[in-house]
Formats: sequence, structure tokens, C-alpha cells
Amino acid sequence: MLTLRRLGFRLEPAGVSSRPYGAVSLAESLIPEPAEDSSKDNVEELLLKRDDVSGFMKMERRPEVRNEWARPGRWFPYLDQFRAGSAVLSSDEVLEALDPLISEVRKERFKNVVKNRSYSVCLVVEGLADLGNVSATFRSADALGFQSVHVVSCNSSKRCNTIRGSTVGGPLRQYLYRENRLVSVGAEKWLDIELWDSARECFEVLKSRGYRIATTHVGIDAVSIYDMDWSCPTAIVVGNEGRGISDEALELSDLHCSIPMKGMVDSFNVSVAAGILMHHAVCDRTSRMGGHCDLTLEERQILLAEFSLRHSKSAIDIANEFGKRKVYTSRQSFD
Repeated sequence: MLTLRRLGFRLEPAGVSSRPYGAVSLAESLIPEPAEDSSKDNVEELLLKRDDVSGFMKMERRPEVRNEWARPGRWFPYLDQFRAGSAVLSSDEVLEALDPLISEVRKERFKNVVKNRSYSVCLVVEGLADLGNVSATFRSADALGFQSVHVVSCNSSKRCNTIRGSTVGGPLRQYLYRENRLVSVGAEKWLDIELWDSARECFEVLKSRGYRIATTHVGIDAVSIYDMDWSCPTAIVVGNEGRGISDEALELSDLHCSIPMKGMVDSFNVSVAAGILMHHAVCDRTSRMGGHCDLTLEERQILLAEFSLRHSKSAIDIANEFGKRKVYTSRQSFD
């Protein structure tokens, strides 16, 4: 074991697996990549200490269209471009460059995950105070095939450290979570996570991308999640552990929905509720459409390149070197 660790192989802690079911195979757990501190809570690092959450996203992103009447038919965030220094690589070139780095087992895993991913339903968590609940929602989103997750801060008393730069630009405020070291078993690495300062800002962009906003709320106007058509692009919003959805979010949403309750209590834990909502959305979409994923072959290819770039820290360096060689070869051909 010590010999393997000295050689730079990552060894998974006993009992921890990135698979929803079963154990990580030995071949996959011994993929060469830079050693990381497994005790670090990556979700806390992402939400509290990172200067730019968009650093997780590697391929170039589509420009935002803020006109709410100019809605695309179905949102996909990435262009078929990766900037490698002065060169621009296509997803094909990214995959070619990183092919020697990634094991066959890992490549197959990426392909299986990508073919079950969708952006048509996304999750929004608003004002959660418990980092463990945020981590649990990330884990459920990844396991159920949801690629896009949005985190909204709605309580000014929980904000700190204004930062610049995000997936959509503009100032953001990150919240101060209660001390909690529960982890998401690395799910955040494979999700597109966007941070927002308010529900209004978040909803405006989501609506411009073609999503209807469904907030979870117990009220006379709430629709059962079992009566909804989840084949429509939908952003499902869950709220604070105690207060629930904010008044602002309720007012700006397109509809209110609820999970029918059969017992004495009238609510679920927020991370459990998010899991139930996402699981039902997958089941409903599968029943109506034959499957949850609706990415085109081109979009799958781009997302596969995105996952490959996120594989390890050395992946970006290798892609950049490939870009340098591409520029050099191009110049040589003109000489």
C-alpha cells in the first residue's frame, strides 16, 4: 500500500465509494492522479473559500441571453471549444489529448454517466443553512443524472465575503454555513454548480434558458408532483430547513408543487424532499419519453470532454500542451 501511494496512486478510503451502489473496482481506484487531502470537505471549500465556482467548468460556455422572450428550446451550457492557451480545441481534440491519461475503466464509466445526464430538469437550493443538506442534495443530483444545480443565498445575515466572477458574472455573496463536516463523496466535482445572490437573479437567468420555476410549498394552490409533466424543462426549488421557500421565490415562481404526505408530519427533511422530487422527475420522464437523458450525440461528446478535463489536475496541463503543439504545427504548415 505504501509503495502504491509513493508512486502517486490515489487509494480510496475503506467504505467510501463514488458509485451509488457497489464498491469501486481496484482498477478504477488506482488511477494515477495528484494526491488530494481526502479529509477536506470539498463542498465547504466550494461554497465558502473558492474565489470562482466556475473554475470547475472547463469547456467554453454559451453566452447568456437575458431577454426572457428569447428562450432557447432546450438549454445546453457548453460550446464545442476548450481554450488551451492561444489554441482552441474541439471536444474530439480534448479526448484525443487525454486518452493516454485516463484508464479504459474510467472512460467507460464517463460514457455511461454522460448517456444518462440531462439539463432539462435542474435543482435549486435556496438559503440552506446546513452544509450537510447541501452536500446530500449534490450527491442525489449526481446519482440521479441531474447535471445542473443552483445554490441561492437569501438571508443577508448568513452572507460574507463579496466575490467577483461566476458562471454568469457579477458580484456574488457566499453564505456562512453552520459547522458541518458531512461530505458529498465528491459529487460536486461532476456537477455544474452555479451560485446566486438572490432568487430573482437566479430565476431570471433560468427563465431565459427556457425553464419553468416550480417551488416546493404546502398550500391550497400547490400541485402534486405526481400530476406534473416533468418532460417540460423545469427548475425545481427547495428552501431553507426551517422557513422553507422565501416569499420572493414563491412570488416569482411559475407554479407551486408539493409531495403528498400520508403521515402525522407535514414535511420531509429538505435533502430527502429534494431526492424524492428528482427521483420522481426521472421516473416521470422515463415513462413519458423513454428515458431521462435527452442530450444529443454532439452534446454527449462535449460533456464527455468536460468530464475528462475534470478527471485530474494534470488533465488541463496535458490539454494545454496539446494546444501548444497544435499551434506549432499550424505555424509550421504556413512556413
